[in-house]
Amino acid sequence: MTKQEALKLFEDKKVRTVWDDEQEKWYFSIIDVIAILTDSPDPKRYWSVLKSRIKKEGHEPTTICSTLKLRAADGKMRLTDVADTEQLFRIIQSVPSPKAEPFKQWMARVA
Repeated sequence: MTKQEALKLFEDKKVRTVWDDEQEKWYFSIIDVIAILTDSPDPKRYWSVLKSRIKKEGHEPTTICSTLKLRAADGKMRLTDVADTEQLFRIIQSVPSPKAEPFKQWMARVA
């Protein structure tokens, strides 16, 4: 299985992605997407609260995301929650944001 990292830009903001040859799909860093959609000062915390809400609604977060190693800001490879296009659409629906629709259109072009 070959995975290839790539940085993609949405309105000058970086989104870490990984292409998985075996699955033939892109995976996007959920934290990066949350940061873009919410302008939250702490997107990790926002994602943690959202995951808890998803679990309370009866869905397992593992069904809407995976974990892969991505390069962090410090250059080290760290486990990061990621989602493929379909999973990410589900997550975006849970985030109230005026940027959601433009982001979904961008994602459809780059994925």
